[in-house]
Amino acid sequence: MKLFTLALVSVGLLGLSITGVCADAPDTKDAKPRTPPTSLQIGVKHRPKECPVRTKVGDKIAVHYEGKLFSNGKVFDSSLKRGEPIEFTLGHGHVIKGWDQGLLNMCVGEKRVLKIPGDLAYGSRGAPPDIPADAALVFSTELMAVNGKTAKDLLHQEL
Repeated sequence: MKLFTLALVSVGLLGLSITGVCADAPDTKDAKPRTPPTSLQIGVKHRPKECPVRTKVGDKIAVHYEGKLFSNGKVFDSSLKRGEPIEFTLGHGHVIKGWDQGLLNMCVGEKRVLKIPGDLAYGSRGAPPDIPADAALVFSTELMAVNGKTAKDLLHQEL
């Protein structure tokens, strides 16, 4: 059980003390400070068995994502909430550098988590009001289509 002192009350000369506990409080003695990434970190969470096409510079891709601040996990944007993936041309600077690099060589249907340092995100300018200057970001991504073709389209194309 995680405990912390809510109050310590001393009453007069009796030296009476009352200590409270709270089971839901975080245990800070074992908490390790998280160090923001200094380079792009790519974690593959799911890769389809079949991968007839991998992303490359110049491909028009559609990606579902959820973006969070590395520092506190606060969600600042999500295509899932809008129900529409973002579409852009990969490697042409239409998105942050961490995306242009982190989504290369990806299969349709693949899921990745990108941990992006501030210099590959929005840098010193940030993206006010939600993203502070030099903020490291974490994106959960899923590649939905490459050049207009979904996983279903690409698998049927092979047959």
